[in-house]
Amino acid sequence: MSATAQPSTDEPANESADKESRLRSYLREKAADGELYFKSKFIAEDVDLSAKEIGALMVKLSDSADDLVIEKWSYTSATTWRVQHA
Repeated sequence: MSATAQPSTDEPANESADKESRLRSYLREKAADGELYFKSKFIAEDVDLSAKEIGALMVKLSDSADDLVIEKWSYTSATTWRVQHA
């Protein structure tokens, strides 16, 4: 009986942390002069992430980013996020 190694679908922790850091830095910069409203699909290219990745990270950041206030603002064909400095 032989065992075949399955490729892992989990991304390494350091890669996930890098994505989160990149997004957090982007949000800090863009919200520096006040509040920022955006849809994930419109900033995806700027942060080199997919809209789906951004959505998942925004939920995570809303709990962990003490320096930013992040909230789901509205949903019209996609979630609009509101970000401002805390």
